[in-house]
Amino acid sequence: MNSITLADAQQRVDSWIQSVGVRYFTELTNLAQLVEEVGELARILSRSYGEQSYKPGDAPAELADELADVLFVLICLANQTGVDLEQAFEANLRKKTERDADRHQNNPKLTKDQEPGS
Repeated sequence: MNSITLADAQQRVDSWIQSVGVRYFTELTNLAQLVEEVGELARILSRSYGEQSYKPGDAPAELADELADVLFVLICLANQTGVDLEQAFEANLRKKTERDADRHQNNPKLTKDQEPGS
């Protein structure tokens, strides 16, 4: 599988919208779509890794597909609001690195030998 950059992903989503999707939904509609997709992702995670269980006859959805749905709508929002996700991601990672340089290393709740949730 070939790797793509965030810029490539943004361009591919825009091309898809222009050729298949007719036009972008409004930003507020895409926000609602994003929340809906995150809810579907949460459903899978709570049933696969949490204490929830699937109802009889309830077919588990594909985690990778739901993650991709979230990414697709997020990219739509970035495209229609003029956000370059590569630049935004790099700036955000720099901010987190500076802000949290020692924070997580010094958090006794985050020892490397401790499992999440324990």
